[in-house]
Amino acid sequence: MIKKYFVTGLIIWVPLVITVWVIGLLVSTLEGVVPAFLSSQSLFGINIPGFRVVLVIATVFVTGMLTANLIGRTLVEQWENLLGRIPLVRSIYTSVKQVSDTVLAPNGQAFRQAVLVQYPRAGSWTIAFLTGAPGGEVAAHLPGEHVSVYVPTTPNPTSGFFLMMARDDVVALEMSVDEALKYIVSMGVVVPASRVPAAVPPLADADRAAPIDPNL
Repeated sequence: MIKKYFVTGLIIWVPLVITVWVIGLLVSTLEGVVPAFLSSQSLFGINIPGFRVVLVIATVFVTGMLTANLIGRTLVEQWENLLGRIPLVRSIYTSVKQVSDTVLAPNGQAFRQAVLVQYPRAGSWTIAFLTGAPGGEVAAHLPGEHVSVYVPTTPNPTSGFFLMMARDDVVALEMSVDEALKYIVSMGVVVPASRVPAAVPPLADADRAAPIDPNL
């Protein structure tokens, strides 16, 4: 009976504690981006909880609004050209920007579809995410049509493996990306709602994903 009560308590508290911890980590990370002279203590003489977080969100929103027009895009291009002339900064900034453009672009296909692949060996299946298609020199060495997939680890999906697989070996799934992530993070405990398709769903056109610049 004691064990039953203890486990029930864990079921209630563990998700809540982890949620609070993740939110706290996110808030502290956002606050760490803002320099001390822009804190509410420096500006107004009082400590306003969450002021730095609101400042970061407002800055991101205003930046997006200003760069949505021709003048803003021109300024951004000039800034990127300047960073492109700095050797070390160029490599880091360009790589990160291309990844963020591919993942966050509204019309991009990266992480837009969950798929089923055999990994790490034939007969062993796992969930992966379609990220694009091989290109350039790599594609020239691959026989037939291939797609690029990301196989996340569990329970931490932020680390994983990048694989290039034959398109015919990749099985498209009807579950959403969110459902697939929950399935992975829970180590298979949280099973998505059963959806038995009348036919095998088509694999998204991986070629539409933003290409990686070969001149990096």
